Amino acid sequence: MYFHAQRYINEIAADEPDPAAANALQEGLGGQFGEMRTMMQYLFQSINFRGAAAKPYRDLIQGIGTEEISHVELIGTTISRLLDGSPRYTGKLTDPLDTPGAGGATPLKIALDESNIHHYLVGAQGALPVDAVGNPWSGSYVYNSGNLPLDLLYNLMLESTGRLQKCRIYEMTDNKTARSTVAYLIVRDQAHENAYAKALESLGVDWNKLLPIPKTNAEQFPEVKELLDLGLQSKQYSFDLEGKSEAGRIFQGMSPSKDGTDLDATEQAPEGVPSTISPERLEEFSPGLDADLMELIQATAEMELADVEAMFGPVAKK
Repeated sequence: MYFHAQRYINEIAADEPDPAAANALQEGLGGQFGEMRTMMQYLFQSINFRGAAAKPYRDLIQGIGTEEISHVELIGTTISRLLDGSPRYTGKLTDPLDTPGAGGATPLKIALDESNIHHYLVGAQGALPVDAVGNPWSGSYVYNSGNLPLDLLYNLMLESTGRLQKCRIYEMTDNKTARSTVAYLIVRDQAHENAYAKALESLGVDWNKLLPIPKTNAEQFPEVKELLDLGLQSKQYSFDLEGKSEAGRIFQGMSPSKDGTDLDATEQAPEGVPSTISPERLEEFSPGLDADLMELIQATAEMELADVEAMFGPVAKK
């Protein structure tokens, strides 16, 4: 089972909208080496895992796959923030429909100047399950051979390639919103490189000076350095509520990155930061809840709350 804490795994910095950066980030979300790929690959590998004696390896893959769900949420939300709002739109729910376009300032004209018009035409200024050129995410990206050393090698390659691409995306934009998320993912990709490298070490592989991949001198990126100083590249979370994960039997000892840190798998999950819901995008006619729908939603919520209170007692109200 999976449980959702309504917190983002990392804080998304505030900055101006940047649709071009949003489109670059689509590669890190829905591309061949993006977060949707890592999430699905690791979860399918853990679901299909066989061999009770190798449970620590299953737990390691499953824990990373669970974290990747939060990475999909983080990068998707970041894309949405970068697309948020047409600068010329000032409409309100009470305005006549044509008011926002008065004076020739059409609300979504900005979309015609951007590289991925689907962000506006299809996605209501939000993330899509596609890569940076609009190709849909494909389940054929997922690699699950059933052979443990081969899957671990593939996973290490996937993390390394994803980290390489995110380093390039970081260099493509100086937008604080984009960089805050990309920097976090660069560091966590290194942690996952370390995890799979350590697992392969336990199977007899000697990495010597190969890791991390790529050799980016990532501490030159200030947002990355801040996270490295916290040792985030050497932590792995279990996301295990019952304390049954055995991933710590693998994720321990000196880091394969040879950065002088020791691996730490003692934490269940990062603290995270509060999640928020963005305001409606009226120019997208989305979600477009009118008064009758709002009344219906409120009535439904009150009925559900009454059912909960009948079963569990009064719910505390803030």
